[in-house]
Amino acid sequence: MVPRASLTADRLTEAAADLADEIGFENITLAALAKRFGVKDASLYSHVRSLQDLRTRLALLAGGEMIDRIAVAVAGLAGKDALVAFAGAYRAYALERPGRYAATQIRIDQSLIAGTPALHRTAEITYGMLRAYGLAEPDLTDAVRLLRATFHGYCALESAGGFGAPRDVQKSWDRAVDALHVALENWPQEENTDD
Repeated sequence: MVPRASLTADRLTEAAADLADEIGFENITLAALAKRFGVKDASLYSHVRSLQDLRTRLALLAGGEMIDRIAVAVAGLAGKDALVAFAGAYRAYALERPGRYAATQIRIDQSLIAGTPALHRTAEITYGMLRAYGLAEPDLTDAVRLLRATFHGYCALESAGGFGAPRDVQKSWDRAVDALHVALENWPQEENTDD
């Protein structure tokens, strides 16, 4: 039994993150978290407003952890080297921390995250890597979406055992990142349709 006074929003969020990795993000409930601490559900409400509040906190925690890992991987690199390091750190986090990673995929009210350091750092690192390819808006946003869709899709399929062909999954990942590098180097110019 944990004394109620030792519960904090941060401690609950960390415990929820660990629980998400164990049982899956979609299975996180306030009742499951309260059980872990040996307290009644009602004890949690003085620290988190709701399950959605807890999930948002978890998403922000996980997003911060993930971008910290990516930042270390890409430090001092540019171009393809940075892309490979970014992709590798992204995939490693997704596969090693599946519940936390799932939390990073939820939609969060933008007003809740606008001033968060993790969001600023994510944009800074991601857009910085892509600017090395000579991209500017709106191409930066399009490229971010391409990377996220590719990385997420691959990781989701891999973690679900969705790749059944005998080809080594790592080799396919490496080729996918090579293809993304080629796409970024040869980014198509958007046609001006304002005329």
